[in-house]
Amino acid sequence: MKRYVEHVMGMPISLALRGRHEDDPAGRDAWAEALAALHDVDRVFSTYRPDSFVSRLGRGEVALADCPAEVAEVLALGERWREESGGAFDVRRNGVLDPSGVVKGWAVERAAGPLRALEETDVALSAGGDMVCLARAESEPWRVGVEDPAAPDRILAVVPVRRGAVATSGLARRGGHITDARTGTVPAAVASVTVVADDLTRADLDATAAFALDGEAATWLAGRGATAVVVWRDGRREVVG
Repeated sequence: MKRYVEHVMGMPISLALRGRHEDDPAGRDAWAEALAALHDVDRVFSTYRPDSFVSRLGRGEVALADCPAEVAEVLALGERWREESGGAFDVRRNGVLDPSGVVKGWAVERAAGPLRALEETDVALSAGGDMVCLARAESEPWRVGVEDPAAPDRILAVVPVRRGAVATSGLARRGGHITDARTGTVPAAVASVTVVADDLTRADLDATAAFALDGEAATWLAGRGATAVVVWRDGRREVVG
């Protein structure tokens, strides 16, 4: 197995490859393509770059029609999850546009495309802990650990993933960056939400929206038919699906 690591979009991006192209020009070229795609996303969507399209759109300097088509796609996803979460998830906070809650999962899912095209090769692409996984039928599934939010160096559960994605939302790593958009409050009952789905766009959005819903997290996920692990602040673990 070969591992690669790069820092993009303000977070570590890591890749594990197993099989035919784990350490050859085809594998390295696919990794370079994935990184290039993420750098492009950063140039368009970064809220830390004043010259990004999203920053300029938020300041009213450009219209949505002036932006790359991907901006409308991301905002449409944000609106869909805002509606489906009853407003708990929103790409606007106090009137400020910030689609970061959509962009990470969506971007990494897209960036995984060149890696999925590698023949006879297993892929695990991780962005800040969220993962896209692909394992061949003859290979062992990737084993993704669910951290204990009260002690992030301890693993509470291990999720085997052969073809799909895993995303976790919580406050252990980044503090109070997720709030219920309806009230502006940081969730108090839920400690973390981990979602397993077919693609990282959905996994990440569902995990973030469920976390914002706080005490309603498990019920909301169950109503969507999701597969998830909810860890509550009192230490309880609840498996959904």
